[in-house]
Amino acid sequence: MKKTKILFICMGNICRSPTAEGVFTSLIEKEGVDNQFDIESAGTHAYHVGEAPDLRAQKAAEDRGVNLSKIRARKVIYGDFEDYDYLLAMDDDNYETLMESCPEQYKDKVKFFLDYAPHLTTREVPDPYYGGKYGFERVLDLVEDASIGFLNSLKQSGEIL
Repeated sequence: MKKTKILFICMGNICRSPTAEGVFTSLIEKEGVDNQFDIESAGTHAYHVGEAPDLRAQKAAEDRGVNLSKIRARKVIYGDFEDYDYLLAMDDDNYETLMESCPEQYKDKVKFFLDYAPHLTTREVPDPYYGGKYGFERVLDLVEDASIGFLNSLKQSGEIL
């Protein structure tokens, strides 16, 4: 069986995208469908390559039962556009950066993650890096909603069983 490959993307890959990777991984494990996926995260910039997620992101996620400690930051590479089925951007800036470097034949794979939570009033996951604890909690709230919506979308499309 071919696995669905998903890449969550933010700027530095230490706050939002690893949070999305961890939350979505936790969700599919609970649903018993994790064997149908390959999940990763990356950044559009190489600011933190090789680093673990921000400690504040790890703490906020851990408080909700999600462990981010094994994730390491990496930068999006050209081959990701071909290799992944979904490249899910956290905000406008990163979406635009991805679209500028994405080969034409793969542009349909690049999407806003929050488009899978249409009931929300935003399509951007705000960067919590310079904010306080509340910013990381907000990111988790948004990512949890979008993860559920994304998984439901994949189920409805028949992409996963």
